Amino acid sequence: MKRRNLLLGALVAASISGAALAQQQPLKIVVPFAAGGGTDSFLRMLADELTKRGTRTIVENKPGGSAVIAADYVAKSKPDGTTVVMSFVGMMGTNTLLFDKLPYDPVKDFTAVSSVAYQPTIIVGRASLPYKNLKEMVEYAKANPGKINRGSPGAAILSNLAPLAFEKQAGFSTNHVPFNGDTPAIQAMLSDSIDIYGTSITSSLPHIKSGKFRVLGVMDTKRLPQVPDAPTFKEMGYDFQAPLRYYLSAPAATPKPIIEKLNKSINEVLVDPAFVERARAIGMEPAGGTAAEMEKLLTGEIARWMPFVKSLNLPKAGQ
Repeated sequence: MKRRNLLLGALVAASISGAALAQQQPLKIVVPFAAGGGTDSFLRMLADELTKRGTRTIVENKPGGSAVIAADYVAKSKPDGTTVVMSFVGMMGTNTLLFDKLPYDPVKDFTAVSSVAYQPTIIVGRASLPYKNLKEMVEYAKANPGKINRGSPGAAILSNLAPLAFEKQAGFSTNHVPFNGDTPAIQAMLSDSIDIYGTSITSSLPHIKSGKFRVLGVMDTKRLPQVPDAPTFKEMGYDFQAPLRYYLSAPAATPKPIIEKLNKSINEVLVDPAFVERARAIGMEPAGGTAAEMEKLLTGEIARWMPFVKSLNLPKAGQ
């Protein structure tokens, strides 16, 4: 009996020690893009605020493979609440159509934590280009087939899928050049390697303000306050909207109480007026909610974009 009690005590102590160790580890937000881009900047702001409020948080960048590298890493991480990934419709939906075989299962390997933000997709172009807005760009593309090189932060990213869908709708095409995030694509724009880029206002705003880039069109029903002179697609006669939504997902087996605690901490930051003001200054609109609400939003996005991607009959990349 004494040996049994000693053994039971040792197991309890080990369990408590393991829980304490997990609590000491920082929360890691894995970003599937290169450092320095728009979503990376926003999530670093979120990480700083969480740290200030007692949840030590770091950001780790794992770019490449249209978010496959980051997704695979988090899917295989311990489900202890210390690792989450910035997820989006490409990672959780359209990648299944773009790759022969994925090393992760978008449905079985993840659980929702929280929505964190959204912003409209925009198309920016180099200021030296002969077209000054979306309508002029479409006319130029039709008159000069194969002359426009369009960058994106990855094939499965909505800021590639949305411009591609628009091209199909408007009846023209560009040469798609994928990158591993905003930062390398913007460098390519600055070096004149690509002409236009589907992106967000967050990553491109400094170069718009400097006069090197011009917003050709905003995929929304209203103009952006950061660039009030930039017209919307709707103003130019194109009924087309494409909000970029950002989420946080955790490994599937993460216990529900841990998810609820993470969700509460994140949402407290997202509604803080000072944080909202800072986020909006870089073009990001904080938008949280419950894990169930996130799941509903993401499911709706996947339902919208999967049929379009499937209709393209794109060759699948191998893994």
